[in-house]
Amino acid sequence: MNQGTHPEELPAEVLDDVAGVVGAEVTLLGRLPAGVNGGAVRVRLAGGADAVLKAVPRAHPDHLDETLRAQRVVEHMRRRGYPTPAWLGVGATATHVWHLMDFVDAAPAPELTPFLVEQLMEIIELQAGQACEPYDHWSYAWRVATGQESAVAGLDVDETPEQSRLRQSVAGLSGYSCVVSALVERLRLVCAGVLPPRAAPDMVHADLATPGNILVRDGTVVAVVDIGNAGSGTRATDLTALVWYTFQDRLLDGVRRRLWARILDVVGWEGAAVLAAAQILFMLEVPVRHGRHDVVPGVVTRGHRALDELNALR
Repeated sequence: MNQGTHPEELPAEVLDDVAGVVGAEVTLLGRLPAGVNGGAVRVRLAGGADAVLKAVPRAHPDHLDETLRAQRVVEHMRRRGYPTPAWLGVGATATHVWHLMDFVDAAPAPELTPFLVEQLMEIIELQAGQACEPYDHWSYAWRVATGQESAVAGLDVDETPEQSRLRQSVAGLSGYSCVVSALVERLRLVCAGVLPPRAAPDMVHADLATPGNILVRDGTVVAVVDIGNAGSGTRATDLTALVWYTFQDRLLDGVRRRLWARILDVVGWEGAAVLAAAQILFMLEVPVRHGRHDVVPGVVTRGHRALDELNALR
């Protein structure tokens, strides 16, 4: 994910570009809370309507195309009742890529409760059969989990630069410590022999388990945001991310059992193993890459626990 731009760092040319695209003067009001990647600011358009602007530094030549892809996913899913705010415009300057969306008068969830997770499970069902962009999280998860390259598996896929960097970083995790190496080896063994997925029927949000991406009013989910990494695959990807989150609170143990059952219904045990392995590796890569050595043991413990639970369901 790209680190966002703070309001005080937002170049004036970005606001000028936004105004040119949407055809209205834009006034910066201030930074919004939550959003793990930062950069979300509240703005006011001439005429009084508020909106949310997210601008990030250009990361690679295809960055704008990726943001336009996300906009198409948003438009497609909103037509099917998916609760994500409308995107009002997308654009880029020489240094930044931005998108502007409707402002939703609701607060980010401070944490996911059993009731919120149940609501998210229903929202995820709206993603079934709605793949509309060839940005395949399913086959990518398989490559991460098995450690196999696309060419070896006979897959013809394109990875974004960010995906390639992340997969290469995951491939080096075993060198961190013997404890991490043992977990990685266990994950590889669980996924050994699993064939690559052949279909990508669903829309995948890819960051639905982050509480700050869930906007809530009176205890009800009214919107999901940060859809910039959305693509295709299996909706069980988002369910698996929720499984990982539920290990943080014993009150979520019951809803986790329902999540596991739903994942198995959607992709079967081998598919669940691949998605769980990829999720564990992603969650392990972050603290290793950032040198957060105190966090790694907890991730390793949680990873083994997730595998133990999944094995018990085989």
